Amino acid sequence: MSKAWRIVEDDLSGADIRALLEVHFAGMLANSPAESCHFLDFDGLNASDVTFWSIHRDSELAGCGALKMLDAGHGEIKSMRTAEAFLRQGVAAPMLDHILGEARARGLGRLSLETGSSGAFEPALALYRRYGFEECAPFADYQPDPFSVFMTRTL
Repeated sequence: MSKAWRIVEDDLSGADIRALLEVHFAGMLANSPAESCHFLDFDGLNASDVTFWSIHRDSELAGCGALKMLDAGHGEIKSMRTAEAFLRQGVAAPMLDHILGEARARGLGRLSLETGSSGAFEPALALYRRYGFEECAPFADYQPDPFSVFMTRTL
């Protein structure tokens, strides 16, 4: 029987979460041109309009995700990442469930995201589609970009 996932708000001070985010940053830059990468760096993830969570199994870090408030009714998913050792073990779904639940608890009516368009991002795109996200025009400060896919859903 699998053990439950534990999701906690994270202040990004731990070595393990910082290492996972460094892998995340490098992965984004390896699969899209730098000018098409829109990930938040450590300062961005610590901003007052962002809430960042890590997901764990026992004492092991399995992944992370964040919610950025765009305005009182619209949020953006940021920094969804699964640690290499936990790929294909069902980490992303509970994190996405958590972010959706938090967005609803905050009274948001819409949740959006930007992710890459290359094949490396297909697992993420498939997950978001399963959760009812649909492709949309660029939102917030984003501009059209062939290396980006923009998705949104109502809550």
